[in-house]
Amino acid sequence: MSYEKIVNFFSNEQGYRFSRWNKPIAPVVFGVDDNTLEAIKMGFTEVISLTSLSISDVDVDLGSNFMVFFCADWLELKSVPNLNKLVPKLADLLVILDKKNANQYRVFSFDKNGAITLCILILKYDRELASVSVQTLSMSQMLKSILLWSPNAFVSESPLEVGEKNNFCR
Repeated sequence: MSYEKIVNFFSNEQGYRFSRWNKPIAPVVFGVDDNTLEAIKMGFTEVISLTSLSISDVDVDLGSNFMVFFCADWLELKSVPNLNKLVPKLADLLVILDKKNANQYRVFSFDKNGAITLCILILKYDRELASVSVQTLSMSQMLKSILLWSPNAFVSESPLEVGEKNNFCR
């Protein structure tokens, strides 16, 4: 992989910015049944196993530091208690996501050194997301959330394809 491609993976309007987790990831998933939850956990575990990170049941600072919300419609998230405290301008964001026909959104928080401390991942489970297995979906989403990527990092190919081409995935 070329230097330029790597830089592009981590650049946005403000320039190059690389950020990663520096502590165990303590995920919680809302909006799925137990069988789906187990498949998501397997996908997350597979991706985490490629790193020096680990999965934890609890984050000592936040309880959970990686929250995943599945929904069928963006506007249903307005009724999730206190989500508006975690996601800035949630009501406006949901309208924008609906108008753009988006099916995923993530927001990150960082510590003073720039490490990721929190990720909120929201997935609108539409036909596109339903077209892949839950484990593939969860691995792809964890790969997109394990680092702070450019908004354009995976426009032309999925993170799983990039990983396989570059021997990142087993």
